[in-house]
Amino acid sequence: MKFSVKLVLWTMILMAFALGLSGFYFVNYVFETSLEREIGQALDENSILRFAFETAALNVPVKYGVLPNGTVEQIASNLETSGQDVRRLLRLSDEEKNTLYVSDGFDADSGLLEDAGENTRAYRVVLSGGKYYIQTRSRVSALDRRLYLETMKDVSGVFSERAMGYSVYRRITILMLALGVVIMLFIAAWLTKPIRLLTRATREMAAGDYGYRAKKVSGDELGDLTLDFNKMAGVLQENIQKLEEEIKAREDFVGAFAHELKTPLTSIIGYADMLRSRKLDEEKSFLSANYIYTEGKRLETMSLRLLDILVTKRGQAQLRRVSAESLFAYLQDTFMPFGCAQPQKDGRSGFSDDGQGYQFVYSYDRDSVFVDSDLIKTVLINLLDNACKASQPGGLVEVMGKRVRDGYRFAVRDYGVGIPKTEQARITEAFYMVDKSRSRSRNGAGLGLALCAEILSLHQSGLEIESEPGRGSCIGFVIPAGKEDTHEKADH
Repeated sequence: MKFSVKLVLWTMILMAFALGLSGFYFVNYVFETSLEREIGQALDENSILRFAFETAALNVPVKYGVLPNGTVEQIASNLETSGQDVRRLLRLSDEEKNTLYVSDGFDADSGLLEDAGENTRAYRVVLSGGKYYIQTRSRVSALDRRLYLETMKDVSGVFSERAMGYSVYRRITILMLALGVVIMLFIAAWLTKPIRLLTRATREMAAGDYGYRAKKVSGDELGDLTLDFNKMAGVLQENIQKLEEEIKAREDFVGAFAHELKTPLTSIIGYADMLRSRKLDEEKSFLSANYIYTEGKRLETMSLRLLDILVTKRGQAQLRRVSAESLFAYLQDTFMPFGCAQPQKDGRSGFSDDGQGYQFVYSYDRDSVFVDSDLIKTVLINLLDNACKASQPGGLVEVMGKRVRDGYRFAVRDYGVGIPKTEQARITEAFYMVDKSRSRSRNGAGLGLALCAEILSLHQSGLEIESEPGRGSCIGFVIPAGKEDTHEKADH
């Protein structure tokens, strides 16, 4: 059952109960008021008749010592017909409660008379001949006799009015309920409109339309619920997009990894088969073995990089205060001032045969940073290695460190081939290489910057890339000062 139908149904049930209860109370109140008025009039009329009877009895001649029964009947007959418009119904009984006079139509039993006690007046409501009467009883003192006077007053009209009141109120109640149903249907439709819109939005999203939003049509709690639902839908859409991007990135990763494995393995298998199945001269054997060795080293490097990325994603950085000077000294020792040449065919770094190296310029502020020293060294080595690969032999590579407002900034600048704008957003993806042929010729696998991005994420930082094709690149990152302060307080 729909909520709007439930709302209308329960509203009508409560409305019917309220109208029925109030109608019963109102009609019954009017009835009891009218009945009490009639009872009062009946008692007053009985008192008047009693007084009239006693007065008439006083006019009886004194010669009678006892009021005779015939005189009682005569007085009673006169009282019965003395009314101007209505014939009275009365009954007179003697001391023994035997009937002395009774009007035609007085059909009440003697129950009220039998209960006569010291009270001079009493009444009850009786049903006789399909009509309702108020039966009254009073004690009459006439000369030396004590008689009982009973009257009956027709009050069927009061009961008829009650029945008519119930009937009219039932019709009014039914009419009001019918009108209430129509009105409540419109009200329920208006009140539940935000719910219907939310239901539609839910179904649209369940069908795959994650960009669908519910329209806000009210300013109450349901309107707030609509806003909260739309916010939730927005977050859900963002999360789904992230999941889709992550799934696509994983598929691309698997495809790139398979491709990177297939190329060197095909060559290794081919050269190994040639060495195994043919007798080659010394030079060809050396070239084949050297190619197998070079491709094997590239696979080894790629495997180690992948392992580093996996370990970094699952690990935590051990941050300590380290002097920036020690990091730059390590780089100088590793790449050798003005002497880090492009990699040789055997995969090792050293001077090229023509003696040309890369010109390194180091400039930095002597300060300290909170970092994991080994991980940051890995980042800097990868950045310098990429700078060398992007530069021609003899090219200039600048390594910089500077205190900035937000922390300490490291940067490596080269004046090599540069990176197109369209490629800059993807260079941190695993196996992604801007110039694949150039990277492979220098034993590149497209994993260095991906590893750097993972390491910097542990330091609450990220790569900042400035590059222009043909004019070189500047890749840097900032170690946040706030992070350092936090760890410094922890050390103290």
